[in-house]
Amino acid sequence: MKISVEAVSKRFIHHTIFRNVNLQFNTQESYALLGANGSGKSTLLRIIAGMQTPSKGKVFYADAGKPVPQEQVFRQISFCAPGMELIEEMTLTEVLQFHFSFKSILPGLSIARVIELTGLQSAAGKQIGDFSSGMKQRVKLAQAIFSHTPVLLLDEPCTNLDQQGVQQYTEWMTQYTRERLVIVASNELREYQFCRHKIHMTDLQ
Repeated sequence: MKISVEAVSKRFIHHTIFRNVNLQFNTQESYALLGANGSGKSTLLRIIAGMQTPSKGKVFYADAGKPVPQEQVFRQISFCAPGMELIEEMTLTEVLQFHFSFKSILPGLSIARVIELTGLQSAAGKQIGDFSSGMKQRVKLAQAIFSHTPVLLLDEPCTNLDQQGVQQYTEWMTQYTRERLVIVASNELREYQFCRHKIHMTDLQ
């Protein structure tokens, strides 16, 4: 999938986050949106995901040269951010079953295999509400990375992860995202070191 950001601006009340941003993201490429906290990288990522509307401008999506209707964009994109909520009354197995009833799982994987990859086999029957913040982040990343979508958008993906979790994230990104368009919003090298293209929010102001 190809994503084009054309003359996009975002303003909250009297504060302009960014103005007249023009960017192009191409299939099978990896991009890092870089900037300090409050620089607008997370807001821009949500606009790219279609989760937030720009104040001005538009975002266009194309698959194999054909426009993707706005109502179909969500089927093409997987998204993960620290503020995302999981259904805490569900067990890990139930959460993944529910998620993958809406998004196809990557070929060759199963829910049991995804749980194994997270290293959370012993917690498969436990409610998400009993998970630590690091365990929840692993689940959020697994939902996004192991969904069969051409676009993967990650906002500060290593939040709450310990060193083992960061290593796990790095391995997943290396193995499961090579043929996808990946955009990572971050200010930490460990989260985006694999990205080929770097976009600094300060250059977009």
